[in-house]
Amino acid sequence: MTFVELLYHSVVRDIRKTSGNYSLGLGVAILQSMSMLLIFFVIYTAMGMRSVAIRGDFVVFLLTGIFLFLTHNKAIKATMGAGNANSSMMQHAPMNTLLMFAASAISGLYLQVVAISVILFFVHVLRGHLEFYDPAGLLMPFFLAWASGIAIGLIFNVLQPLAPKAMQTISMLYRRANIITSGKMLPANYMTLEMVNWFDWNPLFHCIDQARGAAFVNYFPRNSNLEYPIYFTLTVILIGLMGEHWLRRNMSSSWGKRSI
Repeated sequence: MTFVELLYHSVVRDIRKTSGNYSLGLGVAILQSMSMLLIFFVIYTAMGMRSVAIRGDFVVFLLTGIFLFLTHNKAIKATMGAGNANSSMMQHAPMNTLLMFAASAISGLYLQVVAISVILFFVHVLRGHLEFYDPAGLLMPFFLAWASGIAIGLIFNVLQPLAPKAMQTISMLYRRANIITSGKMLPANYMTLEMVNWFDWNPLFHCIDQARGAAFVNYFPRNSNLEYPIYFTLTVILIGLMGEHWLRRNMSSSWGKRSI
């Protein structure tokens, strides 16, 4: 119960730290999702690319890709920025690194879930309908996209004290590359075998494709599965926690001041 209470206060602190208050943080999350939805809607329409989407509701096709993409990338950024053993919050006795990671991950998930709920409500009201074939089936891919983002962010967080600037650059490149390698722009079933081999290393690729299988009645994912993101997440989190344990026991206060 003490851990849960500390986690609650840490989540509230983390939400307010990034944006000043809850309402502003929620507004930013909604604005980011809506702007990306509008940008891709215009791009697909202007370039005549709507034919590459799955037959059905085009907005649902965009939503399933954009929501999971943003959730995954935000989880990476939140976990990477959670801090380490030398952080100022670690000077307080009840705090520990596990609590910091959990607070950052949950605060990001909370804002994203609320933002998604608000956007879905307004899309449904404005368009008159919004239909998903298997809404319950969307939950597992969504949470796996979030969990795999935590796993990758944890690795970046552990390596960051060793090479701060390099890890920031690599993290940014990975998150930008997800625009293409996540498969959110093109369904996996429409890809050639060579393209699939380039993308199927990415857990987000599998999550988005499986989400579209649950969203559309006429789409059956053949080139993805949910087992890979599960094993990937568990393995990478284990490696990350082992690295964090070593780092916590051996880290020097001067590491954070390096400019490598």
